[in-house]
Amino acid sequence: MRKLSFVLLLAVLLIGCPRRPKPPEPQPQPPVTETMATQPPVTETTVTTETPFQQSEEPKVVDEDIETLNERLRREGLIRDAFFGFDEATLDAEAQANLQQSATWLRANSQYSLLVQGHCDDRGTEQYNLALGDRRASTAAQFLETLGVDRDRIRTVSYGEERPFQEGSSEEAWKENRRAHLVLVKR
Repeated sequence: MRKLSFVLLLAVLLIGCPRRPKPPEPQPQPPVTETMATQPPVTETTVTTETPFQQSEEPKVVDEDIETLNERLRREGLIRDAFFGFDEATLDAEAQANLQQSATWLRANSQYSLLVQGHCDDRGTEQYNLALGDRRASTAAQFLETLGVDRDRIRTVSYGEERPFQEGSSEEAWKENRRAHLVLVKR
């Protein structure tokens, strides 16, 4: 038994315990010269040429707040309302062009649905204006569908004269209030 203990002790002494590897020696840094101090540090980047999908011209926006997105797209002219004449629910050339612009963005950004709101000016009865607003919203929705926007992504609602965009009883105010208003909503 003593011999075995002596052999084990001798083996431990000869072989030794595993040691940690030494940390790498720090590389000497070149002295900073005046030109080096004004240049930004160089960092390595890896550039891959393979992409798992074809990148579109305009990136799809998902992280932006929906209200902010609606405001930005309206300001940039990518989503546009369709305006109507007095007591009309048909699309003139300008309204069609506005909806064509909107359809282009909607087809490229299928993660959003659309609420088409029908609005009227304050002339006419409440019931008549609700019905007219419904026809305006439906006309705009049908036109967007013919332009390739999936009908399952479009809902309509009529507000009639209840939610004017511009207060007043002038032709300018009435013109702004006769519209199909497009509002993006998350799917």
